[in-house]
Amino acid sequence: MATPEKAAAVTELTDKFRSSNAAVLTEYRGLTVAQLKTLRRSLGENAQYAVVKNTLTKIAANEAGITLDDQLFAGPTAVAFVTGDPVESAKGLRDFAKDNPNLVIKGGVLDGKAMSADEIKKLADLESREVLLSKLAGAMKGKQSQAASVFQALPSKLVRTLDALRAKQDEQGGAE
Repeated sequence: MATPEKAAAVTELTDKFRSSNAAVLTEYRGLTVAQLKTLRRSLGENAQYAVVKNTLTKIAANEAGITLDDQLFAGPTAVAFVTGDPVESAKGLRDFAKDNPNLVIKGGVLDGKAMSADEIKKLADLESREVLLSKLAGAMKGKQSQAASVFQALPSKLVRTLDALRAKQDEQGGAE
């Protein structure tokens, strides 16, 4: 029978899985407390990094409707629960892992879909949400200005054509 503490821990983890945009599972073996503190700060305010028990985390993930591979729960595990931009947090984990090879990204979840460590690294290579949105806005603005140019050109072309026709009629009328 589960103890009340374990049941509460499972409930808390389940809530975190449900309320997070993403969750990244890592192995932190060999990292000092100071390094873990630095990692937590580097993830920013939109991510919470917590050392967890494998069995309780697996139960919580299942209760949240997320199926994760059993291999993700081998060794000591910590989870970064991301409530903001997952790309930013993935970059923070990747960059920290470059400087601290003891941090190993095992895999994770993005919007309820399980992801491998390689997929998380690809996610980290993306530009942030804000940059992608600004590029999209710039592209849309460019297309709108092109459309406006076309629409402005049509009336002026019509006016020039009518002037040319009137001039031609005047010439023909004056010649007769």
